[in-house]
Amino acid sequence: MGMFKWLYPGIGIKRWVFLIIIGIGFIVSGLLFIIGTTYFIQYIQIITRISSFFDRKVYTLLIGVFSMIIGIVLLVFSVRKFLISLAAYVPPKNEEKLLDIIYQKHHLKKGPKIVAIGGGTGLSVLLRGLKEYTDNITAIVTVVDDGGSSGILRGEMGILPPGDIRNCLIALADTEPLMERLFQHRFKSGSLEGHCFGNLFIAAMTNITGDFQQAVKEFSKVLAVSGTVVPATLENIVLYAETVDGNIIQGESSISKGAIPIKRVFIKPSDAKPVKEALDAIREADAVILGPGSLYTSIIPNLLIKDITEEIKKTSAYKIFIINVMTERGETSNFTASDHINLINEYFGSDIYDCILINTGNIPHSILERYKGEGAEPVIPDLEKIKPLGKDIVCGDFINKETVVRHDPDKLAREIIELIVKKKYANDKLKIFDLLYWEEKLKLKF
Repeated sequence: MGMFKWLYPGIGIKRWVFLIIIGIGFIVSGLLFIIGTTYFIQYIQIITRISSFFDRKVYTLLIGVFSMIIGIVLLVFSVRKFLISLAAYVPPKNEEKLLDIIYQKHHLKKGPKIVAIGGGTGLSVLLRGLKEYTDNITAIVTVVDDGGSSGILRGEMGILPPGDIRNCLIALADTEPLMERLFQHRFKSGSLEGHCFGNLFIAAMTNITGDFQQAVKEFSKVLAVSGTVVPATLENIVLYAETVDGNIIQGESSISKGAIPIKRVFIKPSDAKPVKEALDAIREADAVILGPGSLYTSIIPNLLIKDITEEIKKTSAYKIFIINVMTERGETSNFTASDHINLINEYFGSDIYDCILINTGNIPHSILERYKGEGAEPVIPDLEKIKPLGKDIVCGDFINKETVVRHDPDKLAREIIELIVKKKYANDKLKIFDLLYWEEKLKLKF
């Protein structure tokens, strides 16, 4: 019955389907006139009657050619109109760029397989840029958040914190601005004050399906998400920090507010198991990206899940560590770029990344003034301490300079895709057509 829906009135497709059939009929008839009817007995009588009026040697050939021309014109015209009619129901509604849209969608499906690991604002910013280049994105998101709306839902309902996952889903969504505003809406009064609608939606869906991961998948369908968002683990892990004076701080929200430098962080249970989809994505990835994001509360908690770290070390994917643009009070005060790297090396070893991406663009003084009260300052790119590590180092202006200091999604994604293409595509003869596409899109020369 599904096929008959194409024939429903008002869709604007039937006429072009019928024209396509007529066009094919003209082409077939023209072909029969040209090559003769010896091998097409069923058409002999019809063709003979028509051709009896003409000189077989000349006019039959002309009729065939003329018939084929009409058929080809009808076919091209009707197929174009058919596709335009379809495009009217699929965003973006731009008839003039229909071929470009199809071409782009084709390559998005064949784009690099990328795994991005982190949480918070940094990860969602990265995802917004990457989705313009590939549909094959897996975001592995930290689940240690215990503050705000996420913390309340976690405590009262016993579900994983939905906040960071919600932000990543919306970042990867192909939806209308109003829908995005709806799922990001935060109530400002009443018993729901402080709660985000998207968090409540995930919580409700978890109750309905009985499974948090299934709730995330259903949310993905609602927002037409390009890619996959998975929690790092389905276990109720708690993040702890030991400060340099020996005190133990429990909970992500408390750690980020601390004033005493952190000596180490750890999770309980320490043997938490990762989600299977996360491990599968890492094994199949062309690239694995760490950051950007809060070092102690977004990036390291994911890597403290041992199986995830071990899988990253084993994968043949190109591994990129993105250094944060600004320091964070309570976590990385006075940290330089090399301090970020040394901390990751201390916890997990230097084989967890192949490339270091560092912003060296200048930050306007007017914007920096806003961060003084927060105790945040630009991360100094002390390259002289990083070069001896023997890793690939990529420097450039990767920041948004409009209102806040954070990575620019487009600049960051473009650089990452260019790195992946050069490292994973350039020497692969099977990817020659994909390579031509990326040469054109990124204006690369190989």
